[in-house]
Amino acid sequence: MTTSTGPDLVRFCLVGGGRAGRVHAATLTRHLSGAAITAVVDADEGVRQAAEADFAPGHGYATIADALEDGGFDAVVITTPTFTHAELAVQAAKGGKHVFLEKPMALSLAECDAIIAACEEAGVRLQIGFMRRFDPEFRAAFERIEGGEIGQPMVVKSLTHGPGLPPPWARDLAKSNGMLAEVNSHDLDCVRWLMGSDPIRVMSETANFKGKARGVDDPDFYDTVLTQLRFDNGGLGSVSGICPCDYGYDARVEIVGEKGIMQIGDMRGQAIVACTDRDGGLRTPIYRTWPQRFAWGYIEEMRHFVDCIREGRDPEPSGADGRWAVALVLAGRRSIAEDRSVTIAEVM
Repeated sequence: MTTSTGPDLVRFCLVGGGRAGRVHAATLTRHLSGAAITAVVDADEGVRQAAEADFAPGHGYATIADALEDGGFDAVVITTPTFTHAELAVQAAKGGKHVFLEKPMALSLAECDAIIAACEEAGVRLQIGFMRRFDPEFRAAFERIEGGEIGQPMVVKSLTHGPGLPPPWARDLAKSNGMLAEVNSHDLDCVRWLMGSDPIRVMSETANFKGKARGVDDPDFYDTVLTQLRFDNGGLGSVSGICPCDYGYDARVEIVGEKGIMQIGDMRGQAIVACTDRDGGLRTPIYRTWPQRFAWGYIEEMRHFVDCIREGRDPEPSGADGRWAVALVLAGRRSIAEDRSVTIAEVM
């Protein structure tokens, strides 16, 4: 039996009141009885005031330093743009707060190392926001693979296709590392997790089909990426990213093992098929957004983090897992720039 070593109620400061932040805040306030939002931080006054009104009335702050000075919380949920992650996470850790950090973990491995070191030195928990590891379908598939149902995985193929353009800051490689980081970090983590082995080589290629027509003039922008990976155990992986894809939100994985094949995910948003005389065919809803597709994943990953804080154990995915995903992004980015296969040793 696990003995609780943390607070009965884990109080959170939401750092970043945008869409991702509101998803986590809603999860904490509506689905977890052992957690609460007691502070909100956002530099944008309008965003801050809206999030504060909904989740922590009277406790909104322009900076994390201001929030830390007042205290009143045990942990932070950081959902701000990637280029701000390292500074915010280190500040929170040094302030004695547990850190839930959305992906991508940071822009560089040096920043990842600084975050990990700060959390270790302060004795606080660190979890990276790879919610697919907690999605019921992905979790069940992982456990069945671990149980040997399809044998040793030989090939893991993952795709994420998003419906809309990334925000302007995410198109700037100096601030985001591009779509491979902002969209496909989930895939890169997922293929490593399901393969059960670390990658040793990466090859990425990109294309830009829709950017110009949609007014995107960033020279390094791409809306399509295909990445191939080789793993230390001899396995192969692939990651497909498209954003915008326009048809909806699509996240699926296929694992081919020595004894069989396993597929995770479905384009259908509901197990409903309709047919009428008017359309002459079958129709079924699809997922429109990532919060819709991974609703349970977001709930379960935050439940895990709260439990780890209360029980004094280390969460997963860890800072090391987040660092691996960043390393794969950096290898992919170098592969794109230099038009060649890049070994992980070159970026590690």
